[in-house]
Amino acid sequence: MHPEPTDELRTATFRDLDTTSLYAILKLRADVFVVEQQCAYGDLDGRDDEPGTRHLWFTRDGEVRAYVRILNDGDVERIGRVVTAKTARGAGLAGRLMEEALTIIGNRPSVLDAQAYLVDFYARYGFRPTGPEFLEDGIPHVPMRREP
Repeated sequence: MHPEPTDELRTATFRDLDTTSLYAILKLRADVFVVEQQCAYGDLDGRDDEPGTRHLWFTRDGEVRAYVRILNDGDVERIGRVVTAKTARGAGLAGRLMEEALTIIGNRPSVLDAQAYLVDFYARYGFRPTGPEFLEDGIPHVPMRREP
């Protein structure tokens, strides 16, 4: 009997990302945000390789199953690109990544732009809406903030 494969948490700066992991992360982001959500937008925004950026993801058998990045926006940390592969949804990976991201952020305030249907999900982690809903790349979003 073989053990059930498990999801392994990884975290890295851009400099520490190997090309295979980077390719898998970018593919997941494109598969979900561009293809599945039918949204043509510039995912490669020049922020992945900033010195203060942290990449967190779950991998299993070489597949990146969920991902999030943390950006340093000066006085606040910005959580973004929260994504889960279609085949991994319902396994709680996004929640586990949010918990890990908030551990890394520690006692600093954090912000994110939530897709509107996910406001309640982020509220579970202490985020509160800070402004009206807005359209970003044709998708309704709500700005949210969490104080330490």
